[in-house]
Amino acid sequence: MADTGAGRTQTVRNPFTSRAFSDAIILTAFCLCVLFFAVQNDAFEALVDYVADHEEYQLDELILALATAGIGSLIYAALRVVELARALNAKERAESDTAWLAEHDPLTHLHNRRGLDAAVAAMEANGTTGRYTVHSIDLDGFKKINDLLGHEAGDQALFEVARRLGGIYGSDALFRVGGDEFVVLQGSTDAQAAQAKASAAVAALSEPFALSGTTAEIGASIGIASVPKGKGGVRTALQHADAAMYVAKRGGRNQTVWFEPSMKDALRHRIELERDLRSALREHVVVPYFQPLVDLKSGKVHGFEALARWERNGEFLPAMEFIALAEETGLIVELTDQLLRRASIEAKSWPNHVNLAFNISPVQFRDPQLGLRIIQILGETGLPPHRLEIEITETALVQDLHQADITVSTLHAAGIRVALDDFGTGYSSLSQLSRFNFDKIKIDRSFVEGFETDERQAKIVRAVLGLGRGLGLTMTAEGIESESQLKALTELGCDVGQGFLFGRAMPADDARRLCALDTDTIRSLAG
Repeated sequence: MADTGAGRTQTVRNPFTSRAFSDAIILTAFCLCVLFFAVQNDAFEALVDYVADHEEYQLDELILALATAGIGSLIYAALRVVELARALNAKERAESDTAWLAEHDPLTHLHNRRGLDAAVAAMEANGTTGRYTVHSIDLDGFKKINDLLGHEAGDQALFEVARRLGGIYGSDALFRVGGDEFVVLQGSTDAQAAQAKASAAVAALSEPFALSGTTAEIGASIGIASVPKGKGGVRTALQHADAAMYVAKRGGRNQTVWFEPSMKDALRHRIELERDLRSALREHVVVPYFQPLVDLKSGKVHGFEALARWERNGEFLPAMEFIALAEETGLIVELTDQLLRRASIEAKSWPNHVNLAFNISPVQFRDPQLGLRIIQILGETGLPPHRLEIEITETALVQDLHQADITVSTLHAAGIRVALDDFGTGYSSLSQLSRFNFDKIKIDRSFVEGFETDERQAKIVRAVLGLGRGLGLTMTAEGIESESQLKALTELGCDVGQGFLFGRAMPADDARRLCALDTDTIRSLAG
């Protein structure tokens, strides 16, 4: 066995069993025969006598030449054996490394997905599948480390994750099957033991990671499933554990969830939905619809907010369902870029005073390239930057204040306006309003609903409007659905209104026709 220096050992082939050695044996035997003839007493004396009688043949020189050739051949044979043995060992090492890399992750030294497939196949062949519990582990917040600290820090984090998980489950039971995904095949059906291991893993990964001179937090969502009896049980359990893991992520992350039969349909639906969403993005069938934003003083259309719409199997899918999936699968970048590009092209055909509002997912605000991509899309479509308003939620700010600050500054520098969406429903603070220099605040519909009859709600709305005016911000009220709400908000000095009273999200052609209409006409059409 030889140590490769990569945390593993490999078998080195014995050179003395190779064909090179057998060829060298034949050559050496020939050389020895020559030498034997040269030094064997009787033969040697006979030759000496013969040479003495026949000096004209100069046989002594011939014998010396043969002896020298024999010794030289013997040395050559020995060197050739060593050379061929080294070449053979190098080839064996290369083949061994290739075989090892085929089933192992070179970063963490854990088995990879092919290694997992091989382990499952061996378990099925041995009939030991019924004695296992499967854990599906997905890291929370890992992409943020890659984006902010770089891939080298990300690699450090993954190595440390593997070390911590290996200390709990054992490296032999642990597999890295994706960028930030791990699987554990625990050799026990004891539910208590499985839960204890999973809880220990969540706790271990909740501890801060020291990376590139700073600390970072990751966390993990873990789904657990017992292997059912019968053929294909482990593969079924892997699917079940994945389903439970997705439930854990949707339920708040950094937790463990056991698989339940009801999750099977949810997993199947999610797989089908992801497949269809990828296809929809390839075919560009997720399109922007436009909900009007009305200037409450003039009664004219102030702008439109672009909202994603996807018609699937003859009906529109709720936007939050496929947007959440896009965030989980990383498709949100492609989805956002497509929608912003199409919405910008459409907005360019509107009157110059009509602006485009576009909401950015909190997940995307972790991306250092977000601001530059938005600016690039405006350059490609020709929409002036001052006519675009990017809406961000309070959640986006809290997740990464530093990166959000950089992105907002990049947008402002390009002349793009930035609005704080759903104000008051998350983690807003006065320091954030000052730090980010927003151009607009959007009052969430939860405050607008019933505020004209609820004095407590009315005080909150008045306070927020007063705060906005004091900071010189444009104020927009969401969720306006009644004439009484419109009248009260107008009297309080709200600048812009949005809601079903003015119209639902509509196709591009309808939005274009709406641009020149006044409030009364807009409301009559909406009604």
